[in-house]
Amino acid sequence: MQPADHVIEEIEQRCAKDSLRLTPTRRRVLELVLAADGPVKAYELLDQLKAEQPSAAPPTVYRALEFLLEHHFIHRLETLNAFVSCFHPEHRHQGRFLICEHCDSVIELPERVATPELEAFAAQQDFEPTRQVLEIYGRCRDCRNRGT
Repeated sequence: MQPADHVIEEIEQRCAKDSLRLTPTRRRVLELVLAADGPVKAYELLDQLKAEQPSAAPPTVYRALEFLLEHHFIHRLETLNAFVSCFHPEHRHQGRFLICEHCDSVIELPERVATPELEAFAAQQDFEPTRQVLEIYGRCRDCRNRGT
């Protein structure tokens, strides 16, 4: 089983368990995000969807993305205004990312990295976070080795 197949299977199970509707369009947008080589923008998804469904319009993609984001099946990279798949859909979590400035590769940090410290600090400040964005930019190993 390919990683994307595993992710889709996990999401289908969660949708069934939580009585969520993974419509054909939502599923297709999810498949397109999973198949992308890196972060993908909404209009890139729309172009791909239009090749299959000529009547697809921006609201179609945005509604599907909204559903996928709401249920933590994908992540939004705030600074790039782009989307990446979540490979841990079995539980809700905030995404934390290392993003290469040269090749746009994205690595999702494990939840245990920085989470306890961030939560403890927020609690000390009597602050209740509702969401967080942690995007660290730099160069990946491959780009450094190529000298880019």
